[in-house]
Amino acid sequence: MITTLVHVWVNPHHIDDFKEACIENHQESIKENGNLRFDVLQDATDPSKFVLYEAYESEEASLAHKETNHYLKWKETVADWMLKPREGYKHKIIAPTDKKLW
Repeated sequence: MITTLVHVWVNPHHIDDFKEACIENHQESIKENGNLRFDVLQDATDPSKFVLYEAYESEEASLAHKETNHYLKWKETVADWMLKPREGYKHKIIAPTDKKLW
């Protein structure tokens, strides 16, 4: 199992638009085969900073996400709203390992 924490800094003028696009992407991403979680988080002290927490059963499932129509739409939609390129950091899941706990 693998997670990716994607850090995104958004132009303050597009925060609401960004949140709307992320909610749409979230709603489709959680339907994907191999998806364990897809959370959209907003920083409590800096409203222009977001973290997308993506958990997948495998690297293959994570890569397949990047080929979905909803991801490609999200990527194109939000590209000009970012203050700088997003940063993704991959992590291995240590616990829980039981998929029923997700």
